[in-house]
Amino acid sequence: MSNSGENVQALQKILDFLRLGSIFILFIHFYETCYPAFQEWHLTLPIIERIIFNLATAMPMLGGINSAKSISLFLLIISLLGDKGKKSEKLTLKPIIVFILAGTVIFYVSSQLLKLSLHESALAELYIITTSAGYLAILSGGAKLSRLLYLKLGKDTFNELAETFEQEERYLSNEYSVNLPTRYNLKGKVRSGWINIISPFRALLVAGTPGSPASHFS
Repeated sequence: MSNSGENVQALQKILDFLRLGSIFILFIHFYETCYPAFQEWHLTLPIIERIIFNLATAMPMLGGINSAKSISLFLLIISLLGDKGKKSEKLTLKPIIVFILAGTVIFYVSSQLLKLSLHESALAELYIITTSAGYLAILSGGAKLSRLLYLKLGKDTFNELAETFEQEERYLSNEYSVNLPTRYNLKGKVRSGWINIISPFRALLVAGTPGSPASHFS
């Protein structure tokens, strides 16, 4: 690949493929576990049964309830590792961890629902909805966690509140210069700086919000 843009696109395609594989395995798990209900819903197809048979032969670990879930979850986690998303100052670690843990508990504990004495159709609906809810909670929380880690580990000149950036702190002067001292917040610390107007004879633009003294200096 010739440039980083192509590398990023190729990586994103791989991650998307892994996520689709995770969803596919979860669907196969639903189909195999709730097969009587799928028969009742007239959603059984010979080609799907052939695919499941071939997968069960090639990958015996898909036969177990929690084993298939774990494989699906593993692929989902791998697919989330490169998820950057959008920057947001509202992301915090604690609610994300709680969301992921709650989703994981729901995702695995839902297997106990299969022991209930319900009609096959109602049991399948309850199991699929509950397991899917846990899966989506893990997906949502994992995406936010990956985004948060990327923002924390990435090099970003902006502070956590995305309010300020590194400003000029040097005092630059000449015989005509106008130097205004400033103070600004950077990464939680108040720093001192200078607004250095080196050539005041050149055209200057003074901008400000309504009510600011910008017009006084215009």
